[in-house]
Amino acid sequence: MKEFIFKKLDAFATVTSSGNPAGMIQLESAKEISEQEMLQIARELRGFVNEVGYVWQTESDRFSLRYFSAEKEVMFCGHATIAIMYDLISHSPYLAGLNRIHVDTQESSLVVENCISKEKAVYISAPTAVFHTRTVAIKEIACALQISEEQLGSAQPMIINAGLNTLVVQISDLATTLGIMPELAALKDFCVKMEIDIITIFTSETAFAGNSYRSRVFAPPFGYLEDPATGSGNAALGNFLMRQGLWDGSLITIEQNNNRQAPNSISLRATVDQAGSHSILFGGGAIERIRGSYLLHEVPS
Repeated sequence: MKEFIFKKLDAFATVTSSGNPAGMIQLESAKEISEQEMLQIARELRGFVNEVGYVWQTESDRFSLRYFSAEKEVMFCGHATIAIMYDLISHSPYLAGLNRIHVDTQESSLVVENCISKEKAVYISAPTAVFHTRTVAIKEIACALQISEEQLGSAQPMIINAGLNTLVVQISDLATTLGIMPELAALKDFCVKMEIDIITIFTSETAFAGNSYRSRVFAPPFGYLEDPATGSGNAALGNFLMRQGLWDGSLITIEQNNNRQAPNSISLRATVDQAGSHSILFGGGAIERIRGSYLLHEVPS
């Protein structure tokens, strides 16, 4: 039996919403645990948290992170990154004094901006976006989402990788956006066929004044239908909005989930370098729900 420091953290939660649950396993080093054990823990926590993040410190201002769902390793998980870094900074006077902290994932090196004292939030620089040239037919998208083609928005759907291969789809109105409820197995087959990880749907109609967009994110390849609050899915949306000329990169708030009156809240902003290239940052806080030890028992072979 192995014992690990464990927390359940809800990212992007508000006073009225429950956020997106993530598990945190805190390690002294990567040598403490195998990939098989990481997957085992995530499978044991299926239905309790969507992903488990494994974190260990490599330098005074640098951490490494790996993520697993109950199905497989996830190359990037925005809500788990927000939750874990918010928690680590909140409980360390040294980290709380740093403006920036670095995070290494399996594929990227990211910057965490510490804005807890001012905004009760941390911001993560999303991986540099890759815009795929291949298209997905409108008819196939509508069929997969179980809506009519007329309920889609006017913007052409696009596949963008801002950590995960994301199909971004505009929906005509808020009522349609909230009412979409595709079938898990069929949507998973669609995602596998199209080689996408998640689907972000969005509309410019919001439930609350001051918010810019309402989004929902479906993630069937990872073993569940919907992510109620995401970093990577909304980072892809931010890149889409900038490409379409629908956003200038200033700070905005995205409502996310299918609950009209109690959405989760994700902040987005962009930075532009001297060459004119932009980088999307997504931000939010987290609430600690459970802390303790995780006891990992060996699975009989």
